[in-house]
Amino acid sequence: MEKLPQISEAEYEIMKILWADYPLSTNEVCQRAQQTQNWKPKTIHTLLSRLSSKCVIAYEQRGRMYYYYPLISQKKYLKQENRHFLNRFYGGKAAPMLSSLLSGDELTDADLNDLYTLIHSKMKSGDK
Repeated sequence: MEKLPQISEAEYEIMKILWADYPLSTNEVCQRAQQTQNWKPKTIHTLLSRLSSKCVIAYEQRGRMYYYYPLISQKKYLKQENRHFLNRFYGGKAAPMLSSLLSGDELTDADLNDLYTLIHSKMKSGDK
């Protein structure tokens, strides 16, 4: 599997905006980011520049405006991050992670039912 660049939490917030809808102008990215983050436009421009230099987003110039779009899919990035998380904290094994999650009291009955449904569905489908 191709190794994707690491992105910071702040950069990830920008990626979520672009994964949800693209291409977006610099102004549109700024407007959407400022709905959830207390960032100045200069900060958002810096994040866009960093993401572009990491080759996870690109832009197209139309007149005086720049329109940004992702070069990697959210699914592909999350798959890499999930694998990294499992390797770092649980030796690459899902069972200890799930055991840790289940031992806490953060999960609701609805969460547990969702997990059961997902696991049961995966077992029935025979996917690896």
